[in-house]
Amino acid sequence: MSAPLVACVDIGSTWTKAALVGLPAGELLGTAQAATDQADVVRGVLAATAGFPEAPVMACSSAGGGLRLAVVGYEELISAEAGHRAALSAGARVVHVAAGRLSADALVRLEAAAPDVVLLVGGTDGGEASVLRHNAAVLASSARPVPVVLAGNAVVRDEVTDVLRAGGLPVTGADNVLPDIGRLAPESARTAIREVFLRHVIGGDRLSADPRLSAWVRTVTPDAVLSGVSVLAASRTTADAAGVVVVDVGGATTDVYCVPDPDAEQATLGREAVGIPAARRTVEGDLGVAASAGALRAAAGAEGVPPPGEDPLGLGVAAVTVALRRHLRAEAALGPGGAGARTAGLVVLSGGVFRHAPPAAVDAAVGRIAADSGGAGSVLAGATVAVDGSYVLAAAGLLAGDHPGAATGLLSGGRAFRPTTPTTRPR
Repeated sequence: MSAPLVACVDIGSTWTKAALVGLPAGELLGTAQAATDQADVVRGVLAATAGFPEAPVMACSSAGGGLRLAVVGYEELISAEAGHRAALSAGARVVHVAAGRLSADALVRLEAAAPDVVLLVGGTDGGEASVLRHNAAVLASSARPVPVVLAGNAVVRDEVTDVLRAGGLPVTGADNVLPDIGRLAPESARTAIREVFLRHVIGGDRLSADPRLSAWVRTVTPDAVLSGVSVLAASRTTADAAGVVVVDVGGATTDVYCVPDPDAEQATLGREAVGIPAARRTVEGDLGVAASAGALRAAAGAEGVPPPGEDPLGLGVAAVTVALRRHLRAEAALGPGGAGARTAGLVVLSGGVFRHAPPAAVDAAVGRIAADSGGAGSVLAGATVAVDGSYVLAAAGLLAGDHPGAATGLLSGGRAFRPTTPTTRPR
């Protein structure tokens, strides 16, 4: 892309946010937003960029709640969990997990979850294959032809692919997410899930029939933000190189991103062996301040978090508190190497509820999160806490592939973030 300007757009479930960026330095020239048009998301993009000079559009999307993914695996604690992690690393929202041999009733429950794609896993390479064969046959009998990403036992991949395609299901093959016991390899499945999202969800007509949408959208929003968080972590100086945690509160989901300090995370454990990615996230599809507000209140009640009421900032506090608690539980499940969020040197709060609130109100909200004794407070302890005031992390992630210098420039020097008060908290 040779143009001196680019419009980076995040199509959210509630709002469509746009940033006009100058190339190659990554200068932020303007920001705007518009309500996402649920009937045709392209209208929201055009409205958000209406005040910008003519510029090419690069976009990410979580409209419609993002990519809805079901995981079908061999057994809950191995194949299904491996598939679940691969789905989250692809920015998908897991709406259903099934393990073992699918029955007719289990197929009905899966169909009721209305996934956009099914991730079918099971067995190590050369290991047990009967469950994978059985589940492929059951999926092929479904009256709802959902696209399938096949990431199970590689020895029977061609056979299983033929069964699925004979049932009219689009199939995208990937390497096994669990090629050997104890070795998680999610990257191939992650790439395949992203391809299916772009081809079947963005390239279809669920969000818009306008062909410009598929030309604009490069990835799902959580993927773009995670790339932006990785750029942010890499741009920090040696003196402040402790890890970065970002909590992005949206209308439908709240996502937690963590790029730990490698030293604090005991990198010598061997990340490939234990299946711990260098950058990771959790996507919470029931924690949002608009479309998911009812589910957020229920989740807060279940966690013993004070009721958030109707105030948007109160909902944001509850969303961050519950999301951080869940993220820490997910990290604990990774074993000794999964302690990155507790050693963060920078915690960034993102989302309109923080971006548009008065600084004093945000400071008070941060204090309430820091006081949480259920785990969320431990993430903020000792860290600088800031607000993504210009919403540039998704934009940086969109730029990172083609314009890495611009991505770094957009986030450098702390200009994009507004520190809260106090900026540090003792551990």
